[in-house]
Amino acid sequence: QLQLVESGGGLVQPGGSLRLSCAASGLTLNSYVIGWFRQAPGKEREAVSCITTDGTSYYGDSVKGRFAISRDKNENTVSLQMNSLKPEDTAVYYCAARGLPVIAVDTDAYNHWGQGTQVTVSS
Repeated sequence: QLQLVESGGGLVQPGGSLRLSCAASGLTLNSYVIGWFRQAPGKEREAVSCITTDGTSYYGDSVKGRFAISRDKNENTVSLQMNSLKPEDTAVYYCAARGLPVIAVDTDAYNHWGQGTQVTVSS
């Protein structure tokens, strides 16, 4: 059974950091483009960051310079390091896997999704 599981969310003060992790069972993340998406209440799900199998990455404009995506091939995980967090980063964060080897920012382009992890940035 293919499954993605996110972890690492929580409550953090503005300016703080969190590290999200996406782990997989039933598939090898190294063979997929992995995307991190987020959805805030009342808003559409949006792409935050993506990484290809060769390490090419994409970042949304709102997170450039603050977030960093990376792979741990030995652990079959993809992480999202989030620094200088802002209240507007508050959302449920999802990881997703895409079988085609090209970065995409549309949710429809991804075949497998995790259940999400809540990130709340508040003082």
